[in-house]
Amino acid sequence: MAYRYLLGLFDDEVPLLDAVGKLRHDGWHIHDVLTPFPVHGLDPVLGLKETRLHTAGFVFGATGTAFALLAMTYISTVDWPNVFGGKPYFSLPAFIPIAFEVTVLFASVGMVITYYLRNRLSVFAHPEILEPRTSNDRFAIVFDLGKYNDDAGKLEEALLRMGAVEVKVREMNQRQRSHNEQSA
Repeated sequence: MAYRYLLGLFDDEVPLLDAVGKLRHDGWHIHDVLTPFPVHGLDPVLGLKETRLHTAGFVFGATGTAFALLAMTYISTVDWPNVFGGKPYFSLPAFIPIAFEVTVLFASVGMVITYYLRNRLSVFAHPEILEPRTSNDRFAIVFDLGKYNDDAGKLEEALLRMGAVEVKVREMNQRQRSHNEQSA
């Protein structure tokens, strides 16, 4: 099954931001916006929800802290209770640097794995690219023509009127996830 997408390509972020705002105000559903670098102010104009990745990072970090403290406590008091330099078996101040490092390790690795799983990324996957120039010098507003097949002409005219330098239709073998699906 082929999926069709209409892409409005822009050469600067200012007309892109204006076009996104006007298109959303006019009731058009934007499937995604592709940019070569982060565009400040795009998230609120596009109506993106805040990601919950930071919550996952906190959970992974708290798990790392608990794991580090429990592991060091077990090792120091049960498994191998040696007195080093006159320190007691349970020496919390000595555990703090290691607990901090394990917290950072668990949080960072956990968030990377969560991000990859959530966005269905893999070193084994070969995703289709909607527009290769969006990683270099072009900005794109993407519309799913499954929703707007009859209105493609109106949409193309609106994009050109708003400053798009090029409008094109792209057929894909894989369905592209929308910005709402990616940020949830």
